[in-house]
Amino acid sequence: MAADDSQVHELEREVEHLMEEVDRYRTAAEDALQQLDWCIGYFVGCGKSRLAASLGANRSYIRRHLLERAEQPVPAGTPTESD
Repeated sequence: MAADDSQVHELEREVEHLMEEVDRYRTAAEDALQQLDWCIGYFVGCGKSRLAASLGANRSYIRRHLLERAEQPVPAGTPTESD
């Protein structure tokens, strides 16, 4: 019985560690998306709308397919692909 308890505690510690890692990577991904938002806004301000639109498409892909998050509006002033 004691061996079973120690195995359960070890598994609980391992799961807790993995959850901390997931949170760390999620925070890093969200920070990177914020930096990408800044870059998109910068390129819009510089008149590089095609580059900004490409980055916006990449941002959308990352949110949907890698982070499995709902679509989010692109930063204000970002041209759409039809621009």
